[in-house]
Amino acid sequence: MEHDGQLELYTAVAVQLKEAHAKVRALQVPEGVRMALTRKLLVITAAAKHDLADAARRLERFITDLDEGRFPDEER
Repeated sequence: MEHDGQLELYTAVAVQLKEAHAKVRALQVPEGVRMALTRKLLVITAAAKHDLADAARRLERFITDLDEGRFPDEER
């Protein structure tokens, strides 16, 4: 059933978003960088409402960048 797969993807994205938010909160970075990262996560969350598969890909890239220490410039 297609709905089962969609539900599993939704659950996986929700869990990953929660973990990503926790990682961002735990980072020792300037507040402006933390705000930029949080804003990216909010954009991914909003995208999940319209295109779950795309949001999952974007979230995966976000987490990879986070794990590899690639952060956006500080917002002012």
